[in-house]
Order: sequence, then C-alpha cells, then structure tokens
Amino acid sequence: MSDEARSWKRAPLDSRQLRAFATLARTASFTAAGRELFLSQSAISHSMRALEEDVGCRLLDRLGKKVSLTMAGEQFLQHAEKILSEMNEARDALVHLGKWGRGRLRIGASTTVCTYILPSVLREFKASFEHYAITIVPADTAQMLDLLHDGRVDLALALEPKPEERLVFEPLFEDELEFLMSPMHPWALAGAVERGDIPTQHYILYDRNSYTFRLVDEHFRRDRLVLNSFMELGSMEAIKELVKLNLGVSVLAPWIAREELKSGSLVALPLGRRKLRRQWGIARCRARPLNLAEETFIRLCREVTLKLTRDIPSWPEERRTAATGC
Repeated sequence: MSDEARSWKRAPLDSRQLRAFATLARTASFTAAGRELFLSQSAISHSMRALEEDVGCRLLDRLGKKVSLTMAGEQFLQHAEKILSEMNEARDALVHLGKWGRGRLRIGASTTVCTYILPSVLREFKASFEHYAITIVPADTAQMLDLLHDGRVDLALALEPKPEERLVFEPLFEDELEFLMSPMHPWALAGAVERGDIPTQHYILYDRNSYTFRLVDEHFRRDRLVLNSFMELGSMEAIKELVKLNLGVSVLAPWIAREELKSGSLVALPLGRRKLRRQWGIARCRARPLNLAEETFIRLCREVTLKLTRDIPSWPEERRTAATGC
C-alpha cells in the first residue's frame, strides 16, 4: 500500500488530544494542564502518549514535573493551534447563525418576478428577518426546477410546472396574456383585433428560450396562426419601451405594464376568444418542511401579488369580447 493510500486510511486527529497538547505546551506542566482541563495528571499523560503514537513521533520531553516541546512538537503545535482556532470559529459561527432571526433564504425567480414582485416582498421580509442572508438566482421555470432538485435554492417563484412527486407547488395568482400595443397602433385606434391581421404584425416578444415564449407560440399555432415577424428581448422594460414607440406589438400580462396602462402609454387587447392563462406560484421540495422564514416569504408573496394584479385598467367585458375579432 502506498504512503498516500495509508494516509487516507488514518483516522482524523482527536480534538481532545489536540486541546490537551496545546494546553500542556502552554503550561509546561501535567498538573497545571490537568487542573485547567478538569482532568487528572495521569489522564493528560495517557492522552499525550496516545497522540505521540498516533502521529508517529515524540512531541514532548519530560523533565521531572516539567515538560518541553521537541522540534517536532514545536512544529506540530502550530498546526494544532490553527485547527483548534478554526474549530472555535466554526462553533461561534453556528451559535451566531442559530440566534433568532438569522439564517439564509435562497430564491429562484424569473427576471420578470425579480423586477416586479420581489422588491416589495423582500422589503417586507427584511423588516421581520433583518439578519437573514438572501440569495436571488434568476432563472426560467425549467432551470429553477433543476436548482430545487440540486438543493441550490430553497424556493422557486415560477410558473406552474408539470406535476412531480418530489415537488410541492403553492399557487399564488393567475394571469392572462394579452396583446400590448401603442395607443397609435391601428388595433388600438379601432378598438379591435382582426384575426387575419395577427400574422402580418411585427412582434416584440420575450426571450425565445423562455417558457412564456413557448406558451405564446403554441397558443397561436393551435389557431393555425404563425407569428412570422418578431424581435426577441430579455428585458420586459425594453419590450415596453419599443412597443410605446409603435415599433411592434407584444404579448404580455397586463400586470407587467400596470403603470403604462394607467397612464395610457400602452393599450391591452385580448388575444382572442380562447384565453391564454398562466398559473404562478412557489415550488419547493416535498421532503423538506418549511421554516418560519419561508412561510413568511410565501405569505408576503400572496399579499404583494394580490395588490399587483388588482385594479389593472381594462376594457369592459362586452367591449373586450367584441375586440377579439376571432
């Protein structure tokens, strides 16, 4: 067996022996070391013999009642003190972390959620959990599920995934995707969307690799409509600004453009008689129970999203039905 293989088979050093060795090195007396550690002189002596046998060399010179370090002992003391110091730091860190209101919360969220939902949620959360370390990992729904399975996030604020035994999905709110356009767009001026015009428009859509893009594409393909001309962007704010300039039509949830709809800088019209709705919620691993901080975070998400999706400017239902044109 090689020396490297033997080193892997050795048991780790005994922390009690290390502590006794460091104390003995400082006091230079078995009696004093035993008194400090509440051990008998013979227990300290036995511990040092076991340590020397374990490391394979003599660490101490015994001169009557006094003790001095050998050259090997002096070198070993440096390592022992470092190990003991790091062990104390680890203990202090855990004690500090275990105090009320301390911990960590790792959240997976889409860039849309990061922009429009999380700021309000985290402001309220920090009021109750001031010393919590919060990590936000931006990702699409599919990526967030992988992060959950790998234990890299605790909660994922995402669109509802396919049912999965290992996950729990806590619904938060449902939204409906609609056409968003400039008030100068012909559809906005006419107050209606003609089915035949849908494939002829230029669209400004969210990232092609996103779950939402796939939902939009599948929705229109079911109606045998293809969005032939489109630009894709990874920023909702950029999409809204281009749509305001009448450079294209987008397909977004009205809550994302709540302020623009209120001010009249954007107009929303239904996609058609067949709705395209999405369910948002929080996914988590079934095997791990929620702690108080996570329960609080979910409750705050419910409160914030309720306010966000409430009182969004919209057309009366009879006009919305007439406006579909398909």
